[in-house]
Amino acid sequence: MKKICIVGLGYVGLPLAHAFSEKYEVIGFDINTSRIDELNSAYDRTLELNEIQMKEAIAHGMKFTCDLDAITDCNIYIVTVPTPIDSSNRPDLTPLIKSSESVAKVLKKDDIVIYESTVYPGVTEEICVPVLEKNSGLVFNQDFFAGYSPERINPGDKEHTVKKILKVTAGSTPEIAKKVDELYKSIITAGTHLASSIKVAEASKVIENTQRDVNIALVNELALIFDTMGIDTNDVIEAAATKWNFIKLKPGLVGGHCIGVDPYYLTHKAEELGYKPDLILGARQINNGMGKYIAEQTIKKMIANDKHVKDANILILGVTFKEDCPDMRNTKVVDVIEELKTYGCNVDVYDPWVDPEEEKHHYSHGIIEDPFKSDKKYDAIVVAVAHKQFVELSQEDYANLSNDIPVIMDIKGIVEKPSWRL
Repeated sequence: MKKICIVGLGYVGLPLAHAFSEKYEVIGFDINTSRIDELNSAYDRTLELNEIQMKEAIAHGMKFTCDLDAITDCNIYIVTVPTPIDSSNRPDLTPLIKSSESVAKVLKKDDIVIYESTVYPGVTEEICVPVLEKNSGLVFNQDFFAGYSPERINPGDKEHTVKKILKVTAGSTPEIAKKVDELYKSIITAGTHLASSIKVAEASKVIENTQRDVNIALVNELALIFDTMGIDTNDVIEAAATKWNFIKLKPGLVGGHCIGVDPYYLTHKAEELGYKPDLILGARQINNGMGKYIAEQTIKKMIANDKHVKDANILILGVTFKEDCPDMRNTKVVDVIEELKTYGCNVDVYDPWVDPEEEKHHYSHGIIEDPFKSDKKYDAIVVAVAHKQFVELSQEDYANLSNDIPVIMDIKGIVEKPSWRL
């Protein structure tokens, strides 16, 4: 009988635990005690699961713990911890290694450890497995086995949920690969794709987001060119998209836990092997520079409208990395904020989706109360995230917030008549 432990209960782990709990006995493990307390009280701060879903899952037997002793009788461990980068854009495998050490303490004969975290090819078998062996005393592919099935969670998306997204699977032996595939196939209605090896599965995940990053970088570079020419980039894209094979993407900030991070895992490994991935690194440089460019354009529009820059009041609408979710991981809106502050501007940030304490913990810019209920006026407004609350705003709403002539900078293409649009 399968008893599954999900290690790491964030945006990936919790929805996965919920999906598995419909068919199997599931226990979620996380070292964050406050997170465990919240989940046990049926509250998910990521908003991936609502209160009804949480209560139903708990009623069906899903448990949450930070106690290793509580997961000793599990026989399948699925690791879904973050794989971030450090300040030098190098892979930080610390969460993956630490979680592997924890799993190793409870690992038993014939157990299977499956990794879902995004990594470069080779991490599972060359880094994680040795940690499991060393700390458990067991022999890989003899006493225990490994699998890999890269996560494909889309935070905030209530349509493409975990069961509705096709899943890539792999295992450390042909027999285990089949078992891992059958395990996921039992809950993934969209089906699975059994990769030929763990390394192939790892590589498939890391290039998904690298490809998207490069494509967005092209559109961002085109936006910079067309902006210099005085041409509306969105109009150009709409015209080009009339061709059947044109890939329709919009320019913008590229943040989040995947697209802005995963390419560095691939480039790290490539450079380690002596290959310089110029295209991928060039794309990263373009996308990382967009926050600075948006801030510069904001300052230019203010000057063009005879507004003082030093001590100017600027409002940023939205700080999450994408619309309609509270996820702030690697958000590039922060780059816009920091750059504006270098000009001596006073920057207020408003985001109805973000817990002010959570933002303070990550970035310390501070989230203000609803500015539309305040008398404060702003010299410029930067619409940074397309939250549904902001999509509904009118030109009059912006005018009421503005000091003299409105300067409205539209990053997401949702303002009817902006002063500038990316």
